[in-house]
Amino acid sequence: MFPGALGVFMTSFCVLMTFPCVTESKHRDLYSFKVVNSRGKLVSLEKYRGSVSLVVNVASECSFTEDHYRDLQQLQRDFGPSHFNVLAFPCNQFGKQEPGSDREIDAFVRRAYGVSFPLFSKIAVVGAGANNAYKYLTESSGKEPDWNFWKYLVDVKGSVVDGWGPKVAVKEIRPRIAEMVRQIILKKKEEL
Repeated sequence: MFPGALGVFMTSFCVLMTFPCVTESKHRDLYSFKVVNSRGKLVSLEKYRGSVSLVVNVASECSFTEDHYRDLQQLQRDFGPSHFNVLAFPCNQFGKQEPGSDREIDAFVRRAYGVSFPLFSKIAVVGAGANNAYKYLTESSGKEPDWNFWKYLVDVKGSVVDGWGPKVAVKEIRPRIAEMVRQIILKKKEEL
């Protein structure tokens, strides 16, 4: 009798039967989260939308600390803050290598490495108490941190592009970041 309406109904029914557990999440991308920075202030990651981000769980007393912090700061200097940011989240879950308070961590990395990129409050990145932003990173990439200095590359829309463990040097990821930043710059020039 109503072939159009019946067709819509049947299509909707089939979709619901195929995907019965699909729900709209409040957090559709990384930039939709709010986190606390190293000074205790609530920050919306929305402020980084439109930029490329490298999200890293950092630790001050790890064998990877020196190289990673030095190279992360160089990335920030070369590409940030208009088009790129390192977003660093201290974590003490792996080898208890980030024992200090947020204030102590902040002071140490600024003094030792001249860190100018955003540093957030110490969090858990795995397990039941993991920070929700990190749960999103893990679920989106299918890669869960198992040590300090896991890196997630996030695009301008807040979607995870890829993730790497600590044995992958920042320098190895740099060409991908450079290309993503280049695309942002080219797009902005086209819009002028």
